[in-house]
Amino acid sequence: MMNHEINAAFRARLEEDRALLLPGAANALAARVIEDCGFEAIFLTGAGLTNSYYGKPDLGFMGLSDIAAHTAAIRNVSTLPVIADADTGFGNAVNLHHTVRTLELAGASAIQIEDQLNPKRCGHFSGKDVADLSEARDRIRAAVDARTDPNLMILARTDARATLGLNAALERAEAFIEDGADITFVEAPESVEEIRAIPARLKETPQMLNIVVGGRTPVLEFEELEAMGFSLVLYANVALQAAIRGMCMALSDLKKNRKFEDTGVIAGFEERQRVVNKGYYDALEARYGK
Repeated sequence: MMNHEINAAFRARLEEDRALLLPGAANALAARVIEDCGFEAIFLTGAGLTNSYYGKPDLGFMGLSDIAAHTAAIRNVSTLPVIADADTGFGNAVNLHHTVRTLELAGASAIQIEDQLNPKRCGHFSGKDVADLSEARDRIRAAVDARTDPNLMILARTDARATLGLNAALERAEAFIEDGADITFVEAPESVEEIRAIPARLKETPQMLNIVVGGRTPVLEFEELEAMGFSLVLYANVALQAAIRGMCMALSDLKKNRKFEDTGVIAGFEERQRVVNKGYYDALEARYGK
């Protein structure tokens, strides 16, 4: 399937009157697992990429080349729509224009742009600050203008809740919609009332809510969030957090016992090969010769 077909289908899916449960992937292997589990789309998380690729916290260490390479790697092994997390766009509005063109070519179906100042921080960290509204709007306008496929969606995120309050964050989201954003994302609401207020005020445009396990936003049932009007319910780093815990458990056992047998704690050898689609490459070898 060509990327423009994936993008068109993803836009049509978000126009349906039902929410989409969206897991995050830090790399192409996680994307393969997400597709294997039957999800409909993938969020390429900048925080997860930074944690897994650099072993550092989400404090602005990721660059355009990192997110582009991982977007392309995922597109190479999955036909699911990929939302690429482009942080603040890696520079001014002109740089952001280049960022969108690069990520579109890499295979993104949607690109998330946020309004933080550099260096950006995880949305659930303290110490964040946001750009002036005029600069933030320039970012969104540049992103919208840069795309060549009209079905490539621009996801505009605001972190203003933490510094300016919920009403200011909602006003920013409204401005981003005026500038052409296809989806908006008010990061880190801190109560059920704040969560409910987002789609109530921005109901004409798809809204995404990010649930960070252990973060600032209350965890609600998917069906409740769907009924409120959210189109996307994101769990950006559940897979990564589970992988960290699983690695710790398995490696602690290995260190303690100085051997490791398949007791069900880890994926077996055959399951691992199935997830990375080894059978497909076996068939290629059979067709073309070793």
